[in-house]
Amino acid sequence: MPILEFKNVSKIYDNVTKALEDINFTVEEGEFISIIGPSGAGKSTLLRCINRLIDASQGEIIFDGQDITHVKGKELRSIRTKTGMIFQHYNLVDRLSVIENVLHGTLGKKSTISGMFGHYTEDEKTRAFKILKELGLGEFVYKRCDELSGGQKQRVGIARAIMQQPKLILCDEPIASLDPKASKVIMDQLVSINKNKKITCIVNLHQVDVALRYSTRIIGVASGKIVYDGLPENLNQETIHKIYQSNANDLITDVSGGVHGER
Repeated sequence: MPILEFKNVSKIYDNVTKALEDINFTVEEGEFISIIGPSGAGKSTLLRCINRLIDASQGEIIFDGQDITHVKGKELRSIRTKTGMIFQHYNLVDRLSVIENVLHGTLGKKSTISGMFGHYTEDEKTRAFKILKELGLGEFVYKRCDELSGGQKQRVGIARAIMQQPKLILCDEPIASLDPKASKVIMDQLVSINKNKKITCIVNLHQVDVALRYSTRIIGVASGKIVYDGLPENLNQETIHKIYQSNANDLITDVSGGVHGER
């Protein structure tokens, strides 16, 4: 059984703007999928429909064997604990320490009162320290998040997502604000999590070369529709042009020459 399935999903804003139109695809456990496409193509809308930060207008979304399209309340909260989210702009509480932000990943499974007063178990604290060490942040545990670099903040965001013990991690442009060196660290970490922790990953990316290098599968989106769904090695210049409606050479110089080494 796939971990995720979209069946004829559409999203219309204000009864006028079609952000997504008749989206159909399935995701198997363990995949590392990159969604590529130009700004405004519908990538973020698609991703946020999965954890119901945005509600689809039509169709069905099946996650972990359950139709989640219309779930509410405790049922929706339970669904969201299974999906870790990593944001472009980190979504951290800057005035809090690294460890406090990471422990926030457990809040979805706690009562409201426990969450309000920050009651964490010793096991949760131990796991948080271990995850931070694995991500190379052991020396920053007690630093305030506003003292970190962008790449370090994004690793805190990854640690927070892992703390949820999710079945699926969603990454919305996780490297868009980072320099190439920090971007490589983040993508390497995401692939390591996918392989070693067996967590399925779906990543929105602008950078075609990064998608080619790291993904097991690429979904290309243009004007709210899927125009490519397949292996990285089968993505050619003509298809890239179809996705971006621009000169493919401006987006990537080589779609075949050894770009899959990071996997």
